[in-house]
Amino acid sequence: MNDDGARPFSGLFPPGSPISEADLHAYVDGQLAAARRGEVEAFLAGRPQAAGRVAAWQAQRRALHGLLDPVLDEPVPLRLALPRRERRAGPAWPRLATAACLLLAGFGSAWFLRGAIDGAAPRDAATLAAGPAEPFFQRAAVAHAVYTPDRGRPVEIGGDQEALLARWLSRRLGAEVRVPQLAGLGYELVGGRLLPGGTGPVAQFMYADAAGQRLTLYVTREAAGARTAFRFVREGGINVFYWVDERFGYALSGAAGRDEMLRLSESVYRQLQ
Repeated sequence: MNDDGARPFSGLFPPGSPISEADLHAYVDGQLAAARRGEVEAFLAGRPQAAGRVAAWQAQRRALHGLLDPVLDEPVPLRLALPRRERRAGPAWPRLATAACLLLAGFGSAWFLRGAIDGAAPRDAATLAAGPAEPFFQRAAVAHAVYTPDRGRPVEIGGDQEALLARWLSRRLGAEVRVPQLAGLGYELVGGRLLPGGTGPVAQFMYADAAGQRLTLYVTREAAGARTAFRFVREGGINVFYWVDERFGYALSGAAGRDEMLRLSESVYRQLQ
């Protein structure tokens, strides 16, 4: 939806139009025959609004492939390779089904688990996957890849309505959510949005520097519990520092270098204490 409440392509498909919104989605997904693809490209050539939205979809598709394609090369975990009769009975299958649904919805995980935390020895993916609070930073990375390329509507509420944004997200998450300020480090608040988490709503704040490079801060109550130190992971070109502070889990994602991301994470942490 646009700010005026109209559908994004309102008015672009008059009655009898040979091209539909479904054709644009099929074009982005590479599902059109050559002749039909040429018709869609001719349609887009004269409609910059539709062409811009299609370009954003293509950027999101590339970002998701960068995160999720490496999963195809991962070895099958032993617990999944065992015959059914050798697996332990228990809650494993519900968790796997939930993970599959999240993946198909665009918020699945990419085995975003590579260890290396504050000088500690790296841990393997199976060990990390067993941790109760781990999945939230995987979803944070995918959400970052999906929304940061969007130049038309990257957030639901803009940074110029910061107080409204904080109240709205606090009400939806059921606890006070504060908005960290990173302008002193060169990143202005773009705004924020509500996202689906594993079992409930989560918040995402977006920031951008003068060159347009974007950061996102993912805030979730699903990881609440014991306080943890900063942890660092990297996948598909995205660096993520994440931690838990008893009430919330936080994940700061971006393309900046590790040292810069650590400096930003420390600033966020100090502001939220």
